[in-house]
Amino acid sequence: MRKQGPAAVVPPPADDVVRIIPLGGVEEIGRNMTAIEIGNDIFILDCGFAFSEDDTPGIDYILPNTGYLEERRDKIRGLLISHGHLDHIGGIPYILDRIGNPPIYTRKLTGMMIKKRQEEFALTAPAMIREVEADEVLKLGAATVRFFGVTHTVPDSMGIIIETAWGDVVFTGDIKLNHEGGEPSDEEKREFGIFKNRKVLALLMDSTNVWQPGFSIPESNVYRTLEALIKETTGRLIIAMFASHLERLIRVVHFAESYGKKIVIDGRSMRTNIEIAREIGLIKYKDDTVVAVENMNQYPPERLIILATGAQGDEFASLARIGNKTHKHIRLTPEDTIILSSSVIPGNERAVQKLKDNLSRQGAHIITYHASDVHASGHGNREEAVWIHKQIKPKFFVPVHGYHYMLRIHGDLAVEMGVEKGNVVIPDNSSIIDIKAGEKIVKQSFKAPSETRVVEGQTVSELSDVLMRDRKALGQEGFCVVVATVDRRTGKLHKSPDIISRGFVYLRDNKDLMDQTRLIIRKSVEDSMHNPRGADLDIARDDLAEAVARFLLQRTQKRPIVIPVIVSI
Repeated sequence: MRKQGPAAVVPPPADDVVRIIPLGGVEEIGRNMTAIEIGNDIFILDCGFAFSEDDTPGIDYILPNTGYLEERRDKIRGLLISHGHLDHIGGIPYILDRIGNPPIYTRKLTGMMIKKRQEEFALTAPAMIREVEADEVLKLGAATVRFFGVTHTVPDSMGIIIETAWGDVVFTGDIKLNHEGGEPSDEEKREFGIFKNRKVLALLMDSTNVWQPGFSIPESNVYRTLEALIKETTGRLIIAMFASHLERLIRVVHFAESYGKKIVIDGRSMRTNIEIAREIGLIKYKDDTVVAVENMNQYPPERLIILATGAQGDEFASLARIGNKTHKHIRLTPEDTIILSSSVIPGNERAVQKLKDNLSRQGAHIITYHASDVHASGHGNREEAVWIHKQIKPKFFVPVHGYHYMLRIHGDLAVEMGVEKGNVVIPDNSSIIDIKAGEKIVKQSFKAPSETRVVEGQTVSELSDVLMRDRKALGQEGFCVVVATVDRRTGKLHKSPDIISRGFVYLRDNKDLMDQTRLIIRKSVEDSMHNPRGADLDIARDDLAEAVARFLLQRTQKRPIVIPVIVSI
């Protein structure tokens, strides 16, 4: 995560400016959040988080920096949420109070998912959730806001249109196309038909998979594959997928019931999402279709389908416990078939490989997306983006949702589709992009606050470089505590120094090194304390830490954190 120095004062936008501020999601996958500022009104698009990365050990979640919004909370007219995935709603419990608890506008399912998450945070103020329909028109502040349906892996996903005096600002959210052989469905054509006679000032569009050629695998292919496997598999079937892939979960439950099979839902988040979908009528099934995991042995294996979380190798998820043989109720047999209905998120490769190895050792047959159409991305490929650009025809383009490489490729595609090269801006997190009088787009030299904000437990704070550096050092090099007890009258060591090592070297196997380190400790402390009455203990400790660290580096080529303790008696 990049950091900047002291934040510059950000001037307000002029009356004829539409300001776009991506606060997260444009240098990474996750923590999606963008602000649109027009006059005295601010509209916020999504409010997600990202999970901890290799360079943020000990962190639970990474949040967008909302400092810009906190200073202007009186201008916020609403939080508009495109869909219910955590990289779009996960930040709400941590951020909503900070920005003045504005009303949330979203579709019914997404609203239920937000409400369910808010219930887990007892100290937060109740969220004001206003359900909207796909074709609804709202007046928020001085602007008119419209919505349109989009295809993603969760129902009720929507795009957002903010009308301005110079044309529409269009935000797609995460998006792909429902298509057959590259031909978009009639529903897609109907939804995007609204842009035929509209003037689009700026398009903000998902860029995650635009670098991939052609069209993505249609979700209908996945449904056909899963239905065939559910129908034809003779043993027990375990299907692992994201709990948020609700469209797919709904289909699996439907297929299971159609072929007389029982469903075991093993995973709290998956169970919660299916309950929400059932509550609002998105899924219907008989009460005896779903059975408790502890009762599943009452049914023959060939009639059981287990829906499990953990296809990404999550250490504590259901599938990992099955692979580790620590699951309380599920033990694999060679007759079991496991479907990993998800692709591997970058960075999870080793964890997923370990998971597959653990499952394979128990004899189960594993089916992945490499060999069969058991997964399709929720993000459209290049040709889907081409079709969407042709329908919307924006004057200005700002790619969002993805790493810089993805955004750059999407920007090039927009130019190919007719957007002038000077009208495309590739943003960074906290960039301030101003469109003046509908004629000129500028990426300003000043930025909104961009220091990385993180969640540790229930605490939200800005990331400390020093803290992260120490945590990495502890993980890579370990630490060494050296304790010197000094006679306050003579400045001499009272006894041989104590050394405690964790994650550095095993003391019993390195007696010579420890003996020499004790000599270094003795020399450093007695040099610093040669005049006990005038000695500065803080300086003595610093000198001791430096002397020991320098010696250990010379001898071991490692840099453990050295913690010096000088006790005067």
